[in-house]
Amino acid sequence: MANQQTQSVADQHTKLAKELQDVKLYIDGKFVDAEDNGTFENISPFTNETMNNIASGQAADIDKAVKAAHKAFKGEWGKMKQSERLDYVYKIGDLIEEHVEEIALLEALDTGLPLSQTKKQVSRSANNFRFYADTVKSQMYGETYQVDDEFVNYTVRTPVGVAGLITPWNAPFMLETWKIAPALATGNTVVLKPAEWSPLTANRMAEIIDQAGLPDGVFNIVHGFGETAGDALVKHKDVKLISFTGETTTGSTIMKNGADTLKRFSMELGGKSPIIVFSDADLDRALDAATWGVFSFNGERCTANSRLYLHEDIAEDFVAKLKQRVENIRVGDPLDESTQVGPLIKTEHYENVKSYIEIAKEEGCEVVSGHIPEELSRGNYVAPTMLLNAENDMRVVQEEIFGPVIAVMTFKDEEEVIEKANDVEYGLAGYVWTNDIKRGHRVAHAVESGMLWVNAQNVRDLRTPFGGSKNSGIGREGGYYAFEFYTEQKIIHVAIGDHHIPQFGI
Repeated sequence: MANQQTQSVADQHTKLAKELQDVKLYIDGKFVDAEDNGTFENISPFTNETMNNIASGQAADIDKAVKAAHKAFKGEWGKMKQSERLDYVYKIGDLIEEHVEEIALLEALDTGLPLSQTKKQVSRSANNFRFYADTVKSQMYGETYQVDDEFVNYTVRTPVGVAGLITPWNAPFMLETWKIAPALATGNTVVLKPAEWSPLTANRMAEIIDQAGLPDGVFNIVHGFGETAGDALVKHKDVKLISFTGETTTGSTIMKNGADTLKRFSMELGGKSPIIVFSDADLDRALDAATWGVFSFNGERCTANSRLYLHEDIAEDFVAKLKQRVENIRVGDPLDESTQVGPLIKTEHYENVKSYIEIAKEEGCEVVSGHIPEELSRGNYVAPTMLLNAENDMRVVQEEIFGPVIAVMTFKDEEEVIEKANDVEYGLAGYVWTNDIKRGHRVAHAVESGMLWVNAQNVRDLRTPFGGSKNSGIGREGGYYAFEFYTEQKIIHVAIGDHHIPQFGI
């Protein structure tokens, strides 16, 4: 019976994969092959079989896309009234909303993320376009500085030009919209280089934008590898900004390679975020948050609370309950609505996460893992895992694993846990659980990270700045903070009287 069930589930994935068309590049309003006709295979994380072939862009394709984007910026798009431009942005959001089920299925098929979670992500993606259109209308304005009866000085914001967007493979569709929506709403044109491991929904984005009728060249996608397509995008002289979400070392390389053309950068990089639970916290809610925060999205999330610090008075009971959760998490087919953890996106990533679990054993951790059903053996499955008896100097505590793995440690007092929480290279997010609101504020102020949540899971408010400190990133996006990156601020000085001008040569 188990073998029959295994075959039927695999057959469903194979059937859906056969319905997929090969993916082309989208340049200057047309779906085209790569200049050299190169392709690469897109592999299913569930069956590890080839699903379809993806056009592999190179420097020539990037150059073609940038030229199209530059022409559109100097032409129709750049001259378009704001209200008309924002109508297109609203329309993209509406079209995404019409296709939520379809896009969510593609995302689950491509990434291994559970379908129940990709549906929520895609729904949020539609709202991203509406939000940024609203924000540009209501908050993208200048300031006026009057100087007596001599001057009126005022600022205006103008789009920068061609925006190079490089997006990751975890939650790819939603994270693409976080960049595309503000870039277009503020008047820039776009060349998107999506992660090569998750091309399906990026292609669907191109189809939706094409359907929305944006002028040719405003939005372009070049699929391909970071070493070729990504590198060419970063180095191109006509690309004025690079927004990158991904791994820290890659971010550093991108900044080096873009320095010669004096690009502006927004970098949302790696994380090793702490969740701190004091003895007076609402422990049931803290348990819910800790479990969701590291095991949802298959653990492949930059803001995952992968370091759990428990006050020693409640540690034993909390760990016992967390063990129960780990054992009960439903590991399964990502296309099954009841699945909570699916396969990791790629065999290489699976091997990397598994290697960290072996390192944890070597470093002296007790490893507690959930169960992977036998019928899932073809996929890249790592069971939800706890690393007990962890110490702050261990590699599994210091380095980003990016999988469903949580390291558990204890602390005696506030001062000690702040020191431990800050003793890593990363500083993206942090979570504090306590019913002492004064302590909650103190710890949130003291933890070195770009974002802190007190008595909450990672609930995103689009109006607020998103980004990290230390090795977790540079810059902030979100809300009107995106304007600092996606627009140029210009000051205009207008003389309204006859101010003094020194007379030379008289």
